[in-house]
Amino acid sequence: MALNLKTLTTRTITAAVFVAVLLACICYNYVSFTGLFFMVAIWGLYEFYQLSEKLGANPYKAIGYIAGICLFCYSIVANSNLNLFYPAGNILPYIFVFIFCVFIVGLFDSAKNTVLNIAYTIAGLVYAVLPFMILVNISCINKTFTLDHQTGNWNDDIAPYNFHYVLGVILLIWSSDVCAYLVGSLIGKHKLYERISPGKTWEGSVGATILTVGSSFIVAHWYPELALKHWIAISIIVCVFGTIGDLVESMLKRQAGVKDSGSIMPGHGGILDRFDSLLFVSPFVYAYLTFIQ
Repeated sequence: MALNLKTLTTRTITAAVFVAVLLACICYNYVSFTGLFFMVAIWGLYEFYQLSEKLGANPYKAIGYIAGICLFCYSIVANSNLNLFYPAGNILPYIFVFIFCVFIVGLFDSAKNTVLNIAYTIAGLVYAVLPFMILVNISCINKTFTLDHQTGNWNDDIAPYNFHYVLGVILLIWSSDVCAYLVGSLIGKHKLYERISPGKTWEGSVGATILTVGSSFIVAHWYPELALKHWIAISIIVCVFGTIGDLVESMLKRQAGVKDSGSIMPGHGGILDRFDSLLFVSPFVYAYLTFIQ
């Protein structure tokens, strides 16, 4: 197949801009980091609802967007030093409230596929918004709260915003993706899951895991506040659940009959296409970091 220089140039420029903006926003401060991923989450929700419509659903977009915006903003504030709320984990009741609001909206829908509409509305929040809210929690994983018994107020003893965990995970995801592609292209013969993603091979996945574990030694050297053994564990989580996230996104697009989830990034598709691995990795990394605290 002939090399399309125009397509290659478009993809290269888009990738360069994407990486530059992502790294700058993550490394600059908490506001730029949360602002970027707020926009990513809401646009990802928009793409998911677009896919939902191609799958025959009619999600309740208004309540979905309102819920996504409110929940993400709560996560931003709860992880800041504004001290307006009790710890971020207390967001669970609000998630339940918005979920049941979706059921209330569905109650007044006369369509025959109301249950399907409710399911896709909630699934969009879980799939496209919740993982990025969890990413905000990861950036403030060392936050602790204590009760001032004299005033009755919660005082937060907050470690400074630390982008190391987030950036370390993203670097490992990039390492896994690149290594899987290179190893699969060179020696890949056995399909990993041909029905969903014909391009993925077992050789690529195994090679990516070995090389990404090796990359964890570099990340551990850069960000030593987390021990090497934990970065190794996270690299394995990245390889396993990053691959699953990629396959799930491929499944959604295949079912919807589309090549990409969107077109916001020329040559690279949509937000969900670019962050499909992170969507699945962030909850499991957060669970692991919480477990070892």
